[in-house]
Amino acid sequence: MEKELTRDKKIIRTSIIGIIANAFLAAFKAVIGLMSNSIAIVMDAVNNLSDAASSVITIVGTKLAGKEPNRKHPFGYGRIEYLSAMVISILVLYAGITAFTESVKKIITPDKPDYSTVSLIIVAVAVVVKIVLGRYVKGVGEKVNSDALINSGEDAMLDSVISVTTLIAAGIYLIFDVSLEAWLGAIIALVIIKSGYEMISETLSKLLGERVDAEMAKEIKATITGFPEIRGAYDLVLHDYGPDSYNGSVHIEVPDSLSADDLDKMIRKVQNTVYEKHHVILTAVGVYSYNTKDQEAISARENVNRLTTAHPHVLQMHGFYLDKKEKTIRFDIVVSFDAEDRKKVYREVMEDVQKAYPDYKLQIAMDVDFS
Repeated sequence: MEKELTRDKKIIRTSIIGIIANAFLAAFKAVIGLMSNSIAIVMDAVNNLSDAASSVITIVGTKLAGKEPNRKHPFGYGRIEYLSAMVISILVLYAGITAFTESVKKIITPDKPDYSTVSLIIVAVAVVVKIVLGRYVKGVGEKVNSDALINSGEDAMLDSVISVTTLIAAGIYLIFDVSLEAWLGAIIALVIIKSGYEMISETLSKLLGERVDAEMAKEIKATITGFPEIRGAYDLVLHDYGPDSYNGSVHIEVPDSLSADDLDKMIRKVQNTVYEKHHVILTAVGVYSYNTKDQEAISARENVNRLTTAHPHVLQMHGFYLDKKEKTIRFDIVVSFDAEDRKKVYREVMEDVQKAYPDYKLQIAMDVDFS
């Protein structure tokens, strides 16, 4: 809880700095843009206002995401942060479309700008401020894993590019008496539109649910298999309920000699250790038992593993157990998403193993490659 409070404070503090900086920049640029009759500078001021609004949305989203779980939302409100990032992405996209529309209007009916030395100096200072602000906001966002801050930081960096092009356009006009700011504004607007689209796509992907980070999955499995009685950890499924907030399940492979009491103690230790080390709540820990008393069954496992993994799209075989009394063989296979027909791969594996062990009834589960 203390870690979460620290994270929320960092996000809110960074957002407040962004609001103050962007409000001042917007005011200065609006005045300069209107005085110099520069559409590029006015659009830049509008961008700064959208950045300030983004920071307000980030603060509201962080506050709402920090609400305690309740009966209606037992997993908490952490995903609101993704919605905040989505709103900011839409604002960026809208700002880009607006800027493009205004630039096209100025291309059709151009106005001659009237730049002054003071106005150009202020715009140059604004470039430096936006670069520093953008790097700072994005850096904090990456440290605390906040998509809303990362998006705001990237937007600020784009704004600095807009300001630079404004200065370039001013330089060209003052030297060659050719006004290109409307054309440059249109080009930069298209860059902003592209950035907004990419932000929306990335946030939507997280809302839909993405594969867990491979390194994180590897570390969690290593923690679980660190227990001497556990030979393997499989089927790790993690559900993201906000940044750094995961609930999930896993299967562990243990010897068939353990009692129910032994398993109960071990599972509780696994859940506590995973939470302490990785801040992941394992709501369920399933159990696969493996043969330890029958050498024939142990040899059969090695043979079945060879048969199944001979198929190019079978990534793994696990959870194997041979029951001579019931005449059953049970195991799971993980089939790659790269397979053109995953069900066909499953049927082929079933046929190969059945040929090798015709007297046994097969219980084969096809797992999804979650992690």
